[in-house]
Amino acid sequence: MTEKKATRKGSTPIYVWVTPDEKAAIEANARQTGHSTSAYLRFLGLGYAPKSITDNERVMELAKINGDLGRLGGLLKLWLTNDARTAQFGESTIRAALARIEATQDKMVEVMKAVIMPRSDL
Repeated sequence: MTEKKATRKGSTPIYVWVTPDEKAAIEANARQTGHSTSAYLRFLGLGYAPKSITDNERVMELAKINGDLGRLGGLLKLWLTNDARTAQFGESTIRAALARIEATQDKMVEVMKAVIMPRSDL
């Protein structure tokens, strides 16, 4: 005979009275952690601090990388316009800039993968 796994269905609920604004804030916080409102409140009540799905430090790193890409793109555009100020730069310099743009894009993809944590890490 197989043993039945305990579930919360039929268990005793706990009622918490909140204002509509408080309810909206709790629901928003639960969404940020990737949990239902019930699971979020249960975790908090049991002393577990749920992690946000997004990592603010990584988001700031993405913003910096995006700025780097913008500067590199502007430099590439200047070179392609045959501006007299860029006459001393040859094809090898432009290829190096393109390689740098590609490397920066690769870095951005790696950071983006780290920004959204898998649910199993929560």
